[in-house]
Amino acid sequence: MGKTKAINEQKTKFGTEPVGKLLVSLAVPAIIANLVNALYNVVDQIFIGQKIGFLGNAATNVAFPLTTICLAIGLMTGVGAATNFNLELGRKRPKRAKSVAGTAATMLLLSGIILCILINIFLRPMLTAFGATDQIFDYAIEYTQITSLGIPFLLFSIGANPMVRADGNSFYSMLAIVVGAITNTILDPLFMFGFDMGMDGAAWATVIGQFISAVMLGLYFFRFKSVKFELKDFKIKIREIWILFMLGTSPLIFQCSALIVQIVTNNLLKIYGAKSIYGSEIPIAVAGIVMKINVIFIAILLGLTQGAQPIAGFNYGAKKFARVREILKLSLKVAFIISLVAFAIAELFPVQIISVFGNGSKLYFQYGTKYMRVFLFFIFLNGIQGAITMFLTSIGRASKGAFLSLVRQIISLLPLLIILPYFMGIDGIMFAFPIADFIAFVVSVIVLKGEMKSIPKVNEDK
Repeated sequence: MGKTKAINEQKTKFGTEPVGKLLVSLAVPAIIANLVNALYNVVDQIFIGQKIGFLGNAATNVAFPLTTICLAIGLMTGVGAATNFNLELGRKRPKRAKSVAGTAATMLLLSGIILCILINIFLRPMLTAFGATDQIFDYAIEYTQITSLGIPFLLFSIGANPMVRADGNSFYSMLAIVVGAITNTILDPLFMFGFDMGMDGAAWATVIGQFISAVMLGLYFFRFKSVKFELKDFKIKIREIWILFMLGTSPLIFQCSALIVQIVTNNLLKIYGAKSIYGSEIPIAVAGIVMKINVIFIAILLGLTQGAQPIAGFNYGAKKFARVREILKLSLKVAFIISLVAFAIAELFPVQIISVFGNGSKLYFQYGTKYMRVFLFFIFLNGIQGAITMFLTSIGRASKGAFLSLVRQIISLLPLLIILPYFMGIDGIMFAFPIADFIAFVVSVIVLKGEMKSIPKVNEDK
């Protein structure tokens, strides 16, 4: 009786409450959780910049692809599980819902352990491939050897967070991330300045914060409201892995393509930077800072779309198509407003933002200002493209969401990164990003218009 009542309450919440109220209740905690999670690396970079200087910032940028690998695996597993969870609850199949979620939880832990081992085996050649220069290498090794120990906890936190949110408890998913991030923020200055641990201090602070978040999210699986997990649900099942892969394809491809772009960008900055007045280290450090600023924006946008995901997924599964259209329109409007604010901040205050991450030479700020303004020029279109991609994934159109991710990162951006510097030098690297943003926006709108023709304007649950 208790489980049936919980499922009925979940249906009442996602299927009948006003869409605007639902989005606020789910998206605000999700935004806070993702924003705070993004601040892990940003806070590290700020304190490292103040303690070590721009070479320390460059080192964290070179190490950042490892975080992107975790995001790729974690979001594929977590978003895939959360999307299926809500679709199956909408279809009144709770056993399938918890089977996929349980498989996902176990996969996250095992993947994290395996990844940690592989990184420590191949760390030096990996950092070289990621674009580390001689001046950066020792800092990058020092930082990454320690942070790699937190990868199982980071991976589990990334993937479990959407599943907790899919159960309707956005506040707890937010709380778990916030507590870990606050721990990291307190320990960073304590370890780095109080105990004079330098890069090691920043790394250990990150690992401890990630461990706390993972433990809190793991404990929630004993408290799920809509289903009651049993031990057998946590056995890995091949059929469920396939579902996770299919529904999580979009974030997987987005993060994998982002990984490729990060590595290519770092190496191009290293090559063309050496031929410029800036040298290699300044462009790599600046690119890392601007990328972290962009990650903050993406975290806010991701929180919005993750808040919309269970609403769209449940109502699509329940054939409440009018509500599906309503949540799409609302999420697009809010995404555009958020993107517009981000654009204004980036264009008006680049020097002030870069200064937060430590001091540098006149050339450092000159390049940083130009790079930030150009790199984020079409950020106000990114919000719409991101909202469309997540919406398509939420209603089970993972292949189309994956295609849109490929359009921006691989089909458009990668060729531009390689071609433009040949004609424009190091400036060509920064101009490649806004051009790719515009192309992705146009393609996303076209794909969405075609998809909406297949979604009825009236409900089929009369």
